[in-house]
Amino acid sequence: MIRNQERRTIMNETIHQLMERKSVRVFEDKPIGSREKEAILNAAFAAPTAGNQQLYTILEITDQELKLKLSESCDHQPFIATGKLVLVFCADCRKWYNAFVAAGSAPRHPGAGDLLLAVSDANIAAQNAVTAAESLGIGSCYIGDIIENCDVQREILGLPEYVKPVCMAVFGVPTQQQRERKKPVRFELEDVVHENAY
Repeated sequence: MIRNQERRTIMNETIHQLMERKSVRVFEDKPIGSREKEAILNAAFAAPTAGNQQLYTILEITDQELKLKLSESCDHQPFIATGKLVLVFCADCRKWYNAFVAAGSAPRHPGAGDLLLAVSDANIAAQNAVTAAESLGIGSCYIGDIIENCDVQREILGLPEYVKPVCMAVFGVPTQQQRERKKPVRFELEDVVHENAY
């Protein structure tokens, strides 16, 4: 069932921003300042991480030709190329592997569990970045297609072994229309949250 009315909940500024945040795909022609960009990246860097390993790498895409390639390879979404800040969050098991090599060990190759931890780290960092941006009046949109054609994206981005793109976020100042657009409704909590079992 779709939620028909707002639930009564504890509300503060952080929760309010999380509740109001929506994807933004049309940006004003305004740059994101260096201080704002630094705040967004520092927020990403401060995200929770499994074992404090930070098994992710963030690529800031500044080359316009590369933005265009990503906009085409990610399901032909031209607005990606108009982003004022484009970040690709990569699950980076290479860091894990290289740490063992640097310590003089002969590590096993990263497995599925290692990859899932790295994917989780990368996505949590991305959510911190998106939340920080929202608090600064900067809109964002996640691009899921970055992982759907993973091998194509790895080639475009020149990623080494054990590094996979898992999330891309495009940022910019939302237009007035985007700010006023209603957030899509969500399901009821009962449809998503279960106690102790499915």
